[in-house]
Amino acid sequence: MNKTRSRGVVIAGLAAVAIVAAACGSTASKAAAPVGGQSTGLLPPNSSSTTAPAGPETNSPGDIPDNQAFVSFKPAGGTYSVTVPEGWAQSTNGAATVFTDKFNTVQIETTSAPTAPTTDSVTATVVPALQSANANFSLGKVATVTRSAGDAVLATYQADSSPNPVTGKVIPLAFERYTFWHNGTEVTLTLSGSTNADNVDPWKKITDSFTWTA
Repeated sequence: MNKTRSRGVVIAGLAAVAIVAAACGSTASKAAAPVGGQSTGLLPPNSSSTTAPAGPETNSPGDIPDNQAFVSFKPAGGTYSVTVPEGWAQSTNGAATVFTDKFNTVQIETTSAPTAPTTDSVTATVVPALQSANANFSLGKVATVTRSAGDAVLATYQADSSPNPVTGKVIPLAFERYTFWHNGTEVTLTLSGSTNADNVDPWKKITDSFTWTA
């Protein structure tokens, strides 16, 4: 083989090596290229090497928080005591004492009554009055229930809230109205909140805390 042919073979061989090396480099570059502009590392897309911490517990609007503190309330000269949520705004509505927070209300009213209420008396006299006083009134049930202080007549119903003084907006409310009686004194304990709220436990806590003191 002459020198010219030999030089041509060497140059062709080097060119082939360069082409192979370039192809390998291109393949490696493509394999390492980010997907969507971000490197995937060793994990498949949308994977994580650690578990995200759980977020804080959230409550629906109107829910009384699980960590809500309660305080005892006893009116001056009253014959009962009851625990109410601490920090709620206290006001009066006629003869009733009212505790409010956002969509939630606890209302307590004392009257004289010669006889204990019954489901029939509440159905015949109280329910029509509630229907007249509340927009979109819808009766749930009237029943006798037992609490720590003894039996009470429970009336459940739904009705609209009073219009917001700024926006005029109303929301549907759920009510539980308990009537306790002892020695000629009747105490009506009415609990209300948003129909979307889950206040079964705190409402049970409040009504079970009711105690006659005289």
